Amino acid sequence: MAACFRYMVNDVDAAIDFYTKHLGFKLEMHPAPPFAEISRGDMHLYLTQPGRPGAGGGANMASGEQQTPGGWNRIHLVVEGLDEMVPRLKSAGCRFRNEIIQGTGGKQILLEDPSGNLVELFEVNSPAYRAPGSGSKAGRA
Repeated sequence: MAACFRYMVNDVDAAIDFYTKHLGFKLEMHPAPPFAEISRGDMHLYLTQPGRPGAGGGANMASGEQQTPGGWNRIHLVVEGLDEMVPRLKSAGCRFRNEIIQGTGGKQILLEDPSGNLVELFEVNSPAYRAPGSGSKAGRA
């Protein structure tokens, strides 16, 4: 089963362009201006412009509170060549919240989409890293 996520975005077309042009996503559908579905492997990302008529998942709450983009939750993409990728993205006008840092299993950086939603770009560079979905195999023959 595919993993599905929803990101609130200010401009669906700008988000489609960003994810397909810079991060290798594929447009699955764009049936209405406030919504599109894009994918990368088994991950599907629903791009929703909040507060517009027909916004569905982006509709205002019963209290009147409007959903907004941004925050610290993020999708995590495993990439190769992070040291070369970051300058290329910066020269294309992409924004980052930090610089590359070294973690336990690899190095990472936080990329912002056009609405301020985060994408963690992660490059494996340690034998301590376990691939997503690998779980703990300890004790199995």
